[in-house]
Amino acid sequence: MAIIEIDKGSGFCFGVTTAISKAEEELNKTGHLYCLGDIVHNTAEVDRLANCGLETITHEQLEQLHDVKVLLRAHGEPPETYETARRNRIEIIDATCPVVLKLQQRIHATYHADDGQAQPQIVIYGKRGHAEVLGLVGQTQGHATVIEHIDEIDKIDYTRDIYLYSQTTKSVQEFGRIVEEIKRRVQPGVTFRSFDTICRSVANRIPQIREFASRHELILFVSGAKSSNGRILFAECLDANADSHLVSSEADIDPAWLQGKQRIGICGATSTPRWLMQRVSDTVQQLTDNQN
Repeated sequence: MAIIEIDKGSGFCFGVTTAISKAEEELNKTGHLYCLGDIVHNTAEVDRLANCGLETITHEQLEQLHDVKVLLRAHGEPPETYETARRNRIEIIDATCPVVLKLQQRIHATYHADDGQAQPQIVIYGKRGHAEVLGLVGQTQGHATVIEHIDEIDKIDYTRDIYLYSQTTKSVQEFGRIVEEIKRRVQPGVTFRSFDTICRSVANRIPQIREFASRHELILFVSGAKSSNGRILFAECLDANADSHLVSSEADIDPAWLQGKQRIGICGATSTPRWLMQRVSDTVQQLTDNQN
């Protein structure tokens, strides 16, 4: 009989847990709440909350709303969103992750420092267009430079002071490589400061999830397609265990993967709900029982 284990360290991070708790609290009271963008990058969880009355809206739709409540998810928002809410008398339920909020404040303070100098060059290592990154860029009135990979650092002006920050869910190792390459290129007399703003509750999952993957014959990594963190963690699983498969739900499981496997591990991203990993586990149990 196969032993099936769900990784205890996988599942929602603190920021996502708080956002969903705030949504559920309001839904239990009123039965309806607007959320600006998907509350979490997991379709199954978004659908579950939609069935409870959570209505996902776009920024364009926000402009048309007045005198309602709107939840801001853990990723955070740029200042323009708060201005729209003030103008339209929208009550904000702010679920911005504290780690993201602190990062926004740091970037805002650096960019708007009143020291008589030209505004500094802010560089953000992150996924272009990601909700969190949009909120960070918004702190600089849209003037920050976003780099997704080390091969994009030619965008940086090495004759100007450089202040480098990171999206909270990016790779610590890649950030370190970017820092070293910028140091190599920066011109004499130019100030370069780097701030490792990667969330350690996320980054620390990498060694833990690699260890988990390495001690199982088969890994099923449960994650939504939109999850940036999910892609990073799955890549680590695949590196530690070549027999790792990315699934968004139990429907993606190929029974052939399970043939002859005695130790099967199930893990997921910071945006993956525990109930979904449990559902995958239950399906694996049924399939292995049938095979036996």
